Amino acid sequence: MTNLNSQTNAVLSQDELKTLVGQAALQYVVPGEIVGVGTGSTVNKFIEALASMKDQIKGAVSSSVASTERLLALGIPVFDSNDVEELSVYIDGADEINGHGHMVKGGGAALTREKIVAAQSRKFVCIADESKLVQALGKFPLPVEVIPMAAKRVIRQFAAMGGQAQVRLKDGQPLVTDNGQIIVDVTGLQIADPLAFEMQVSQWPGVVTVGVFAVQKAQVCLLGTASGVKTLTF
Repeated sequence: MTNLNSQTNAVLSQDELKTLVGQAALQYVVPGEIVGVGTGSTVNKFIEALASMKDQIKGAVSSSVASTERLLALGIPVFDSNDVEELSVYIDGADEINGHGHMVKGGGAALTREKIVAAQSRKFVCIADESKLVQALGKFPLPVEVIPMAAKRVIRQFAAMGGQAQVRLKDGQPLVTDNGQIIVDVTGLQIADPLAFEMQVSQWPGVVTVGVFAVQKAQVCLLGTASGVKTLTF
């Protein structure tokens, strides 16, 4: 199911599309409640927009240190997820999303906390530009957060599935997540059954979180397109 929220004849840049969907997401924020906030460049646009109604909400639960810092800088209170029983909505971006609301996430290395906040939310609203909509997941390198001592074995397990995996580096060293773990990025996979794939890889010893979001899939996607914001519902 799709519908266009707005129309525009101008050619918009990717950054402008992100701004559009960030602002459009405000309609899903419930006044008087705490909103779940994700991580990434598109979410940063939502955080900027959220500042315009910060007096109407109690605050946010954030999925990363980076988003927490942005929220606090704008005067939006941030709550620990353990202090909030349930969130009405979680708003986050995606590196890929298919026609069923299944996503690949983790380009910003916050996938574990993103999945935690998504799990305590009644609705997941994905905000993305149209380049993120795909027929099948797997072209974007799949992020997997792993405990360092398991990295080589996890890489070998992906190789057995036909994937090429490597540890993500930052400044020549393994990138360390907010949880103190590392990220393995996997290419060469076409994920035909995201739910089964997520369940399988999640069971591998040493895997903290796999970046397929099929259990915690999106119910709504606000997609920035050349024609405006398209709403996809799943």
